[in-house]
Amino acid sequence: MNKKIKTAIIIGSGIGGLATAIRLARKGYAVKVFEANPDFGGKATKIEKDGFFWGFGPSLFTLPELLDELFVLCNRKPSDYYKYHRVDPICNYFFPDGTRLSAHADREKFAAEIETKTGEPARHVISHLNQIQKVYQVTKDIFLFKSLHKLRTYLAFKSLRALFNISTIGIGTNMNVANSRRFKDKRVIQLFNRYATYNGSDPYIAPSTLNVIAHPEYNQGAYFLDGGMPDLSHGLHQLAVELGVEFVFNAKVEKIVVSNKTATGVYVNGSFYPAEVVVSNMDIVYTYQKLMPEQKAPVKVIQSPKSTSAVIFYWGIKGKFPELDLHNIFFSDNYPVEFDYLTNKKLIYKDPTVYVFISTKYQPKHSPDGCENWFTLINVPHDAGQDWDVLVAEARKNVIAKLSKNLGIDIEPLISSETINTPKTIEAKTHSYLGSLYGNASNDKYSAFLRHPNFSSEVRNLYFCGGSVHPGGGVPLCLLSAKIIDGLIR
Repeated sequence: MNKKIKTAIIIGSGIGGLATAIRLARKGYAVKVFEANPDFGGKATKIEKDGFFWGFGPSLFTLPELLDELFVLCNRKPSDYYKYHRVDPICNYFFPDGTRLSAHADREKFAAEIETKTGEPARHVISHLNQIQKVYQVTKDIFLFKSLHKLRTYLAFKSLRALFNISTIGIGTNMNVANSRRFKDKRVIQLFNRYATYNGSDPYIAPSTLNVIAHPEYNQGAYFLDGGMPDLSHGLHQLAVELGVEFVFNAKVEKIVVSNKTATGVYVNGSFYPAEVVVSNMDIVYTYQKLMPEQKAPVKVIQSPKSTSAVIFYWGIKGKFPELDLHNIFFSDNYPVEFDYLTNKKLIYKDPTVYVFISTKYQPKHSPDGCENWFTLINVPHDAGQDWDVLVAEARKNVIAKLSKNLGIDIEPLISSETINTPKTIEAKTHSYLGSLYGNASNDKYSAFLRHPNFSSEVRNLYFCGGSVHPGGGVPLCLLSAKIIDGLIR
């Protein structure tokens, strides 16, 4: 007698959902993915307008081995689906005093550049990079690659080693304090403080453990996908389809059905779809509030402060700027005040730090000849009822003035195409609660332990992936959330 094939339903086709679908299909499940939008990818989709191409959200590609692993597991050659290469420099930095420096892919060269431009001894930079590498090695097996919420995680040798070294990873001090002890130059402190923004946190509050976020970039390298970040979701989708995963678009899941404390399926457009496994790639707050409001929600997770969001200007620029590279940062004149606005006032500082990503630098097809595609982002608070029309209009003016001053040319007449995303539109398009990009903020020293687990402790056969749950937001961590679920489902 043939054994019945079990069904798995995935709610949402962001990076975490796609990766989970692949892993469950590989296990032998019949996988069906319901996506409320007309296309897959979540925040890793594309925007095309007036001959320009941008990725909707993520732009930095690190830890490519986590992506490659999925294809190798399925006996596929990753380069048949996407291609990438290491970038150098990683980022160009522009400081308010006129200092410009490049973060080179070579650590020694990067450290030497900092010493030349700021006077900060190169040995301080190398020492810092060695320290965050050590923290990564100590913590990865307990904080990233496995569920924090299963006893067996803590009984593994590598996890015990991490627990014995917990005092060395910086939980007791914030990032700014730790970086101010290591570095003397304010520009260098600002450069390394900015990594708190990679998960929507505040370096003046968040534990210095988060300095580890810079490790993949500087110790392992930053990469560029030849077709841009949407290549990542396209490759995952193609592999999923080859494995037999079924995708249903414009299909908004209305309810997760729970019977006898077991997830048994979902309702979509009034029809019931049964499943032995249900995985939500939807924001964890919306999962509880909209898909299973009758279930008891974890109060601490739901009520925890949310991460920052972003205002993104997708600009088609007429002209070329050789002083800019793939990744570019224009720092604020007062970082503590900028974060006070973000964290406490829930407003946008008049001189925000500006990130400009230009994929045209590596892929000329993303812009018309003689043009560049500027993905121009500033960190902003999540939606708390602000008047975003007013805030965005003022921010646009300030960003243009800042970039024009740094580049020595008025850029506004060069903007030939424009699309804007705000916390409101990000929430509407990606169902991210309050427009928060990373779910809960990581400002509390125990925040890593407070993120929602990848499984339900109350409902059997119910799992969670994506940036709003463990281990966190960003492409590598979303891929790891799928890997953790793979390990939980025997």
